[in-house]
Amino acid sequence: MSHTTLVSSAVLADHLIDPGWRVFDCRHQLSDPAAGRRAYAHAHLPGAFFLHLDQDLSGPMNGRNGRHPLPDPHLLADKLSAAGVAMDTQVVAYDDAGGAFASRLWWLLRWLGHDRVALLDGGIDRWRAEGRPLATDIPSSPPVVLKVDLRDVLTSSDAVLASLGQSSFCLIDARSPDRFRGENETLDPVGGHIPGALNRFFRDNLDADGCFRPAGELRREFLALLAGRSPAQVVMSCGSGVTACHNLLAMEVAGLPGARLYAGSWSEWCSDSARPVACQAPAV
Repeated sequence: MSHTTLVSSAVLADHLIDPGWRVFDCRHQLSDPAAGRRAYAHAHLPGAFFLHLDQDLSGPMNGRNGRHPLPDPHLLADKLSAAGVAMDTQVVAYDDAGGAFASRLWWLLRWLGHDRVALLDGGIDRWRAEGRPLATDIPSSPPVVLKVDLRDVLTSSDAVLASLGQSSFCLIDARSPDRFRGENETLDPVGGHIPGALNRFFRDNLDADGCFRPAGELRREFLALLAGRSPAQVVMSCGSGVTACHNLLAMEVAGLPGARLYAGSWSEWCSDSARPVACQAPAV
């Protein structure tokens, strides 16, 4: 059975030694970029490899492409191949932030053309709470080949700019409501949001235990936000193209595939003072 959105801790526990499965630890803290690697060294799921948001799941910044530019797809594929990920490998990603960072790997693999990737629902916190095993050893794997077949799932800043004001265009921002309004901005030099964007805080996809809410609930809420538009008319953004992937995953869980990612997101958008900025939430 192929898992393409979420996988439970019980299912993963049954496949920890399955040679056709690979697990990746994606823990990260924006305020302390070394925290994820320290946490991994202290304890991680047995057999899990570590991927760093800045070093592995992002490319180099140039001041105009946002805080977490997309990585070179072939370099990323090489790293995954070295960990034993082939086209038929089931990949599971996890973190300790409700999937905020692990969903980036989920989306990146989909971008590369690899569908067999899922998020560990509840992450390492649920795994620990259930008393499941942890390890400290660093795994290794014979290298394989992961072919790259890039999908057309991205939107550029120029395309977003050209679509502003069109009723058929739906831009959804995954940042917290205060940052969306331009308040308490500590990560980017300019506060606010792209004009016309709607706000769907990615944490609204989760329940009190940090697991994804039922598909039916997510579907109702996203359909209300879309207001008659199709998922194909939706573009997801956030601060730097990371938590936007969480909303993309939530839409997949809800049975609403087809939305696109503005990978540069707000950090790229606000790097050009010629682009318009809004600081008030639009009427829904």
